Amino acid sequence: MFKEYSSFLRRLMILVDLVIVYWSFLLAYAWRLTSDVYYPLSAYSWPFLYLVIIWAACLFYLGMYESFRLKRIRDILLIIYQTFTIGFFLFTAVCYLARTVHVARALTLVTFGLAAIFIAAEKIILIYIFRHFRRKGVNYHNVLIVGTGARAQRLIDSFDENRELGLKVLGILDMEKEKIGQTVHGHRVLGTLNDLPRITKEFIIDQVFFVVPRDWLGQIELAILYLEKLGISSHVAIDHFNVVFARARQSEYFNIPFLTLETTPDDLFQLLIKRLMDIFLSTVALIVLSPIMAITAILVKMTSEGPVFFTQKRVSVNGRIFNLFKFRTMVKDAESRLAQLKNLNEMKGPVFKIDKDPRITPIGDFLRKASIDELPQLWNVLKGDMSLVGPRPPIPSEVSQYNDWHRRRLSMRPGITCLWQVGGRNRITDFDEWAKLDLEYIDHWSLWLDVKILLKTIPVVLLRVGAK
Repeated sequence: MFKEYSSFLRRLMILVDLVIVYWSFLLAYAWRLTSDVYYPLSAYSWPFLYLVIIWAACLFYLGMYESFRLKRIRDILLIIYQTFTIGFFLFTAVCYLARTVHVARALTLVTFGLAAIFIAAEKIILIYIFRHFRRKGVNYHNVLIVGTGARAQRLIDSFDENRELGLKVLGILDMEKEKIGQTVHGHRVLGTLNDLPRITKEFIIDQVFFVVPRDWLGQIELAILYLEKLGISSHVAIDHFNVVFARARQSEYFNIPFLTLETTPDDLFQLLIKRLMDIFLSTVALIVLSPIMAITAILVKMTSEGPVFFTQKRVSVNGRIFNLFKFRTMVKDAESRLAQLKNLNEMKGPVFKIDKDPRITPIGDFLRKASIDELPQLWNVLKGDMSLVGPRPPIPSEVSQYNDWHRRRLSMRPGITCLWQVGGRNRITDFDEWAKLDLEYIDHWSLWLDVKILLKTIPVVLLRVGAK
């Protein structure tokens, strides 16, 4: 019954949200009628369909309807904010590609703003309604805890402190008979694991949480199978590893469940949006900047011997190798002269950087300071070798000198710009600081962080902040 109720609630919320988006559009359209430009409502049929699909998909994939009753208000507001940001970008991109010129940006912005406000209000009201009924004791689920250790005690405290979640600790089980009758954080130990059949008959049990040491795992199998036979949900805590950065999730391969520990973002929907942004923005940038790139190619060819483009092997995700493209800014034999300049390296760590490199051509110095030499990497982004935002790709010889913790910066697709680019650039002289910025980006990645870095990159490039 609980699953059916949750499924019904989820479908009802989706329907209500779509109705809210519909009325938000109508209100924005009514407001638009006051302007000089007028289009009949029928002209917005296809754009409105895009709008509904985008809002529904974003809210669903960002997790709005997953365990909704357990969500906090700030989680809900964050999802709505992300939906507004991502959805607005996708909708304007679709309208641009479909050439729906009658969909004004003002109309789109007002529609998205109203939808965000109304959906946020609806969700907050629902949360308060759920909490009110929970505090009144309506629709509670009785929970049995197996285990009395520190981890089990933390879970008990969390249930007690968050009663609005609707989970009420009925009692505790343990392996040791001596603990029967004792009180752990205000709850009585009802028996041992062998008493589970008796307890499920004496008490109403909705869910059982196993928070046990690793050496108990082999002993709880029969209890889990027994609960399965009764149709009672069971949960097994799997936080047995003291990982620092990795996030745990459950996955399944060939019907075998696994505990997966990941240090990189695993939200496939947001990663897909990131890739679509890369394709769209790099395509637009290549078209818009093509005159500058053509002039640069001519200047490079006219001012020094050698090819227009400099191609170099770089390292991508988890050690994959790709060819990175740049406008050549050094003399033709720059690579062979590198060994002579190693003692002048101003960077501490496995990276070579010096001020006033004698190998740089006169036009190359300007191209570097203006970051024009990086423009061919837009082709790398379009191909998928790189992203617009991500850790800068190193060369293989640098990677061979990495410490183990440095290598984690290779766990995401490399980018043209990054936190290092906007937060210090060449003023950072210690590679460890550079790597820490990259790891900060990986650990806190979001689409909004990418947008902020891209926006910060513009003044950094134009004002040549930290450029050499």
